[in-house]
Amino acid sequence: MKNELLQNINKLHTTKLGVTRIQKNLSLDTEDVVAWCKEKALLTESSIERSGKNWYIATKDCIITVNAHSYTIITAHKKRKILKTSNIDKLHLSKRKDRI
Repeated sequence: MKNELLQNINKLHTTKLGVTRIQKNLSLDTEDVVAWCKEKALLTESSIERSGKNWYIATKDCIITVNAHSYTIITAHKKRKILKTSNIDKLHLSKRKDRI
C-alpha cells in the first residue's frame, strides 16, 4: 500500500486553508508546504499507512494526513511526546483515588 501513495506522489496538493493550517500546526516557515510534505513522504524512515479514506505519513516528528481518493493534504500535526509516569506519580495517583 505504501507504493500506491508514492506512485502518485506528484498528485499531492492542498488548499490555501490547508497551507495555513499545516504551517501553523508544524510552525513551518516554508511557503511550499506540498514540496515539504512530499520530501517527508519520500524519506526512508517515514512510514505510510492507509486507514479508511486517508493516508497517514508518519515521520519522526509529525503525522501528515492525506485524502486517499483526491491526494489532498488535509492536515499535519506534531507528534505528541508520551511522558512515562514514574512509580512515585503512580503511588500519588492511587492515594488520591482512595480519598474520593
